Amino acid sequence: MSNPEPLVLIASHGAVRHLTLNRPALLNSFTSAMHGELLAALDAAAADSAVRAVIVTGAGRGFCAGQDLTDSAMVATDKGIDVGAVIKRHYRPLALRIRSMPVPVVAAVNGVAAGAGANFALCCDLVVAARGASFIQAFSKIGLVPDCGGTWLLPRLVGRSRALGLAMLGDKLPAEEAQRMGLIWQCVADADLPAAALALAQRLAQLPSVALVETRRVLDQAMALDFGDALTLEAQTQTALGRGHDFVEGVAAFFAKRPPSFSDR
Repeated sequence: MSNPEPLVLIASHGAVRHLTLNRPALLNSFTSAMHGELLAALDAAAADSAVRAVIVTGAGRGFCAGQDLTDSAMVATDKGIDVGAVIKRHYRPLALRIRSMPVPVVAAVNGVAAGAGANFALCCDLVVAARGASFIQAFSKIGLVPDCGGTWLLPRLVGRSRALGLAMLGDKLPAEEAQRMGLIWQCVADADLPAAALALAQRLAQLPSVALVETRRVLDQAMALDFGDALTLEAQTQTALGRGHDFVEGVAAFFAKRPPSFSDR
């Protein structure tokens, strides 16, 4: 008997690790098993010093349709379905893993990204979407609130008014409109998505990984700080980065008028 098809396909393109959600017949909706494989793949990429950027995409015509409501984790008991337990067991670790990766993560959204699938994409550092892709905050349609970090991400990305509109109405948001409102980084032609995502990830892989990850951290933390405290955080971070190889290399390359070779991670 042959082994079942992996739920997450893993490939490497130089310093870029490519992860593909692989349940195309069901628009790559999340199950407990797929969560396990995806988290393991992200942990492996984080632990591999040769990896300097990660791409996450979906197989087939969708990126991720959110939670598979037929998964065993969603089976009702006499007390109903404990959706919060599913969040704690699977989505919280996934969102925290993405936001703590030691390298940049690019989401290549190739089709529909709905519910937790949309917010999983938004957890990534940069989102590139095909023109035919769409984002749907589908939670209100089944009596829930945004999860997988959506309540934190949406108002920070597009402001309170648009966040409420997206979350309450649950309308399909085309990728071009998502780019216009600042929800995602870039929208490209459908056929160009794989190459565009890889080019972006390769560009990130050539940049100083530690500085990029620290940029993610300080931008997130500064949102909760006043201006003076943000300046203090900047100074503390620059002190640490200024002692690293990448700063020395970057300055040397600047004066030598040559491409830098960054290696810190």
